[in-house]
Amino acid sequence: MAARHLRLYVNIDHIATLRQARRGTEPDPIEAVAICETAGADGITAHLREDRRHIQDADVQALATSVRTFFNLETACVDEMVSIAIRVRPQQVTLVPEKREEITTEGGLDVTGHRPEVAQAIQRLRAEHIRVSLFIDPSRDAVTASRDLGVEAIELHTGRFAHDPLRGIDNLISAARFGVELGLAVHAGHGLTARNLRPVAAIEEIEELNIGHSIISRAIYCGLHDSVREVRAAMDAARATGEISTG
Repeated sequence: MAARHLRLYVNIDHIATLRQARRGTEPDPIEAVAICETAGADGITAHLREDRRHIQDADVQALATSVRTFFNLETACVDEMVSIAIRVRPQQVTLVPEKREEITTEGGLDVTGHRPEVAQAIQRLRAEHIRVSLFIDPSRDAVTASRDLGVEAIELHTGRFAHDPLRGIDNLISAARFGVELGLAVHAGHGLTARNLRPVAAIEEIEELNIGHSIISRAIYCGLHDSVREVRAAMDAARATGEISTG
């Protein structure tokens, strides 16, 4: 049986990070969309943060009409961001944790400790027929809580794996399989690169990887098209072999 296609969603936040360093107009993250899609991306991800450190409101509005594949908007569970998502209407909203002092997202959403806020955001989005995913740590408790909240998908935080593959892969395997058992679509992302993604991409229960920083960083040397192609090729090779070994 042929291996199921593993989707690649390219996160374009850090193109905007470079633009915002000068508060200018280039590089324009919107121009990256067609390049990424032509190179093999199945979707585009962007995170509109409350502090607007990279992606801006105008970017999100433009992405809603520029993306030809699938637009996944990451937002915090706050009224302002949910209202923007409802106005823009991406195909999917991924609810993520957010702290102004963090450099990047440091862990998964606390779906138990912040259940009322998360539940309210989910309810508003689903009322508008917008698919909802939760960015969570790879634990059975978080997966169960996500299912109980009624979302369609979860994205497993792969940060621990990226720092320590030998210790991080088992939790990802377990959480992915458990998520599928509960009827959830399972995605993964954070800290993944063309060099380290093989064990994660080989987990057959995972449908999609969200990768951004490493693709944009590599693009400085080889160009965005080739950088996306490298990741796409690494994912396809891993999924074809199905070997999860971190060796």
